[in-house]
Amino acid sequence: MLLYYVRHGLTDWNIAGRLQGHRDIPLNQTGRMQAVRCGEILRDLLARDGCSISHFDYVSSPLSRARETMEIVRTTLGIPPTGYGIEPRLTEISFGEWEGLTYAEVMQREPDIVARREADKWEFLPPGGENYRQLALRVGAWYAALRRDTVVCAHGGTGRALVAVLGIAPPEEAVHQEIDQSVVYELAPNSLTRYA
Repeated sequence: MLLYYVRHGLTDWNIAGRLQGHRDIPLNQTGRMQAVRCGEILRDLLARDGCSISHFDYVSSPLSRARETMEIVRTTLGIPPTGYGIEPRLTEISFGEWEGLTYAEVMQREPDIVARREADKWEFLPPGGENYRQLALRVGAWYAALRRDTVVCAHGGTGRALVAVLGIAPPEEAVHQEIDQSVVYELAPNSLTRYA
């Protein structure tokens, strides 16, 4: 299945460098403008390819920053903002006890912990959280159940897990994949194309 993947727009916690994970942090005004831009990019891609907007399913993470992004994208496409699916398996990776902290604050607690995470980001398990291998299992189960091409609004971590699940990059590289805001990613098995 083909995915058009949109990371949620900017939040105040993104600006502050805080780990959001499962915390339900809303978009800020810049994030809303980024969502409009993604809707415009997607509209142009569909027109270029002669695809109908109705050809796709539309699915979002349950977190409000992703849902609001989806609603803005749909409005920009000229379709009702509601009428999309909510998929819990697309929720961002859990940072457990780290959520709400910056990396600087995490390092104050345990100076070597970020280095240990970067040494094996795929398997590293934050206290009370989950690792990328676990995230890829839930995201992969969602992807395996798809029956139509889909527009997705979710998160950076979820996007990186999909890069591994779809064989675009091996897990140890996928965890470092940039998944930026204001970008629409076209994802398919062994293929990633970035539109900004």
